Amino acid sequence: EFNYETLHKALEQLSDFEKRANSRVIESGVLKGLNLEDIKRAGQRLILQDGCISFFQKITKNKSLNANIHVLSYCWCGDLIRTAFSSGGVDVLNIHANEFNYEESISTGEIVWKVQSPIDKIQAFNDILQDCSNERKKLSVYIGDSVGDLLCLVKADIGIVIGSSSSLRKVGSQYGVSFVPLFPGLVKKQKEFGEGASPCIWKGQSGILYTASSWDDIHAFILGW
Repeated sequence: EFNYETLHKALEQLSDFEKRANSRVIESGVLKGLNLEDIKRAGQRLILQDGCISFFQKITKNKSLNANIHVLSYCWCGDLIRTAFSSGGVDVLNIHANEFNYEESISTGEIVWKVQSPIDKIQAFNDILQDCSNERKKLSVYIGDSVGDLLCLVKADIGIVIGSSSSLRKVGSQYGVSFVPLFPGLVKKQKEFGEGASPCIWKGQSGILYTASSWDDIHAFILGW
């Protein structure tokens, strides 16, 4: 049986491990002396998953959807992600990531840590949900592909797992999370609604996550074909 608190406690241990690993990277000094312009050029060449950019392009242009879009990432350098999206014409995203420390556009080797563990991610996600709590008819959708996303995935009204991370499924299943293919799951929800279920048929922390093999699946679910 799914238990959010038990899963949270388990992932706290992973958080400690990841923070120790990150500390070793800082101590090694490998991130010192990087030029901001070089980082941005690398971001422009960063290849995101197929269909990802076009999905966000359409989401941001769809005014009727009124979507508030946030990207939560363990990436050491938020500039890398911002540039990757902006080079694809997507600028209106809220990026939550770690940030390099610069002196005159050269990295000092230090990082301003904001999101380096599953616990940091769920804290950031909770803050986002809190900020949106005054808006009526909000529905939270979280799309993730790794163990670090698990807490956010199960917290969201709709958690969508993209890709086939075996570790995510293994850890999730161990703590009672169910994985349901997105479209059969959607059909089941529509039937429930037709049978007089509560209008709010999507509920967070149900322990059910929906699986999608591609961004096209997610596009079809949220925006239609």
